[in-house]
Amino acid sequence: MADFFSTQMDFIFFFYGLAFILLGATCFAIAKGDRKQPWTVLGLFGVVHGASEWLDLTALIVGDAFPFALARTVLMTVSFLLLMEFARLEAIHFGLRPPGRWLYVVLVLLAAYGGFAGGLNVAGVTARYAIGLVGSLAASVLFALHARGFSGAARRFSILAAVGFALYGVAAGAIVPAVPFWPASVFNYEWFIHNTGVPIQLVRGVLACWIALSIWAIWGQKLILKVSSERFTRFLRKQFVLTAGAMATILVLGWLLTEFLGGIYQRNVQDEARGDINLLASRFSGETGVVEAVGRTLAGSPSVLPLLVGGSRHDREVAQAVLEVGVKASGAKLGYILDLTGAIVAAFDPRDDSALQAPGDASTSHFSKANAGEPISHFALDPVERRPYFYAIYPIRLANSEVVGHAVLKKSLNVLEADLRAFDQPYFFVDPDGLIVLTNQPALLLRQLWPPSSDRKSIPARQSPTVNIAPPSKREIVDATWINLGGERVFVRRRFANDSEWSLVLTIPMAELFANRVLGIVITLLATLMALIYLFGKERSVYDSVQMDKRLKLQELARSLEFQASTDPLTGLFNRMKFDQALAAEILRANRYNRPLSLVLFDIDHFKNINDLHGHQVGDNVLVQLSRIAAAHIRGTDVLARWGGEEFVILVPESNGQMAYQTAENLRNAIGQAVFEKAGAVTCSFGVAEYVDGDAAESLISRADAAMYRAKIKGRNQAELSSVTAPSSVETSFPSPA
Repeated sequence: MADFFSTQMDFIFFFYGLAFILLGATCFAIAKGDRKQPWTVLGLFGVVHGASEWLDLTALIVGDAFPFALARTVLMTVSFLLLMEFARLEAIHFGLRPPGRWLYVVLVLLAAYGGFAGGLNVAGVTARYAIGLVGSLAASVLFALHARGFSGAARRFSILAAVGFALYGVAAGAIVPAVPFWPASVFNYEWFIHNTGVPIQLVRGVLACWIALSIWAIWGQKLILKVSSERFTRFLRKQFVLTAGAMATILVLGWLLTEFLGGIYQRNVQDEARGDINLLASRFSGETGVVEAVGRTLAGSPSVLPLLVGGSRHDREVAQAVLEVGVKASGAKLGYILDLTGAIVAAFDPRDDSALQAPGDASTSHFSKANAGEPISHFALDPVERRPYFYAIYPIRLANSEVVGHAVLKKSLNVLEADLRAFDQPYFFVDPDGLIVLTNQPALLLRQLWPPSSDRKSIPARQSPTVNIAPPSKREIVDATWINLGGERVFVRRRFANDSEWSLVLTIPMAELFANRVLGIVITLLATLMALIYLFGKERSVYDSVQMDKRLKLQELARSLEFQASTDPLTGLFNRMKFDQALAAEILRANRYNRPLSLVLFDIDHFKNINDLHGHQVGDNVLVQLSRIAAAHIRGTDVLARWGGEEFVILVPESNGQMAYQTAENLRNAIGQAVFEKAGAVTCSFGVAEYVDGDAAESLISRADAAMYRAKIKGRNQAELSSVTAPSSVETSFPSPA
């Protein structure tokens, strides 16, 4: 299973990142309501963390240079800091006292120190331990606290989100890349996949979906309560199931498409690799075939017999010349004529032919096999030069087929190495135990491609400074398989050379496979985006339809005389008559129990311009939206009414002038921050008056009106508090500027 998932890491990273980006989008939607800052921060965490995973996908496809790896580590650390900031803001909301933001500086310095001390992997692991794990567990605790304030389905989904963050904290903050300190040296990616057969990134992606769906469901429950419509409730529950099912279906189909495209490339790779390995084998056969042919010719030439059975000086000189011609024709480094005891009777070195010289290498260990008349050809590693050579040993026979000696040619493979250095795929020429003797990857030369047998490690010819370096492959390579080589997934072909145990190995990196699977991933992403746009657009359409139905019903009710007696038909607020009744009742109560009472009068600045520029329909929409904003920012005991035209009034019981003034300021700020459809920004001017003993309703309203007039005179978009005076010195009321 682990081998299968190793070919799916590109889609796993895509799925993992997509889940977090969907989490971010959900949190941004929630942030449009109350308590904007924490949900915005959590949304940023989702988007940044998702982007970080997609950068991991990019590194898988195009490679991972140090600057790119550094950028990914920094981005991951920033995302975990955002998660921790969300937890800190939520903790403050619950009345807890978490550390200030200075803590982030300490944690970042800790991660940076890890990077300087041990490299990027250590920095990333430190960030996961110190920030990712802590931030996830803190978020889990705070969602559990949220659950206490919910009931029903919202409570269950909040608990699910808490569990999801806790599990994600373990998966992302405790299961980390292997680095040389505990616990990362034990509990790491390799440990997890060895024990489960599943990469931890897949588990993280599933948990990210879990968290995103849980938070989306919490938001949905809030919408259900807010809209309070059976139709919308049924739709939203159906929408939740439909969206989850659609996403699962798209991802499965996208994965199948990606697999199909990858399969096409795999078959092409296998065909290409077969051609390349045949080309390499042909090149080796061509080089060694010439040596074998010349060696066979030398052994069968009557001219060399005088070197072994006696002959004139002239005959021996002719034999030496034939040997020289054979060595030069084959491109061999050395040529020998040996007798049956292995003694050299003639030799030729194109570089130095001044004297006969012993082979000094492995050729003499094979010549005895030729005594029985068997031709021998083999590869060997020169123990001094540490370079590979090819030997061809052929028996020299008398006319009666009796073996009297051997012709030996020693061919250097340096020329072959130079020719193949520019080969476009990594190749290796290895001895029977996996020692790399030729390659176009200089860093791996004379290293083990796979671990040698224990009895071969002590052979002097194999000992080198790299003998203790871990081989790229954990086991001997099998032809036409996908394996992990040096931490990278590759397709390998292996071909034995010249019927020997020495072999050629060709590798094709899987990064090229991932690059060809990208098309499937892109199509999956586009399908996901289109599905989400449609589904969320449908949700918005139903929401607007339900709200419109509610508004129509309210307008229908307003047509009745009883409803019109107390309600403004446009905004749904109390009308002036209802407000007058409430004001009279509150004045009586204030007088009787000596309780404070205040009044806030406000209207829209330049409302006539809105009507003139955009039309009365837009003006009406502004009045409706403003009334909703005002209703959302007052207490349940306050009385909000439409006073007339663009004027509104708020009766604020149990509040003195300063308290009512603060209410007006809060409302003014809320209106100033809102964006009104088509009209854009809208401001209001406020007048505040506090009830004093003996005040009549008219005098109280008059003082508030005068204060509002002063706010207009001073430039609008502000609140003015009327001075508390006796009724006899009521401030003069002036018509308010438009």
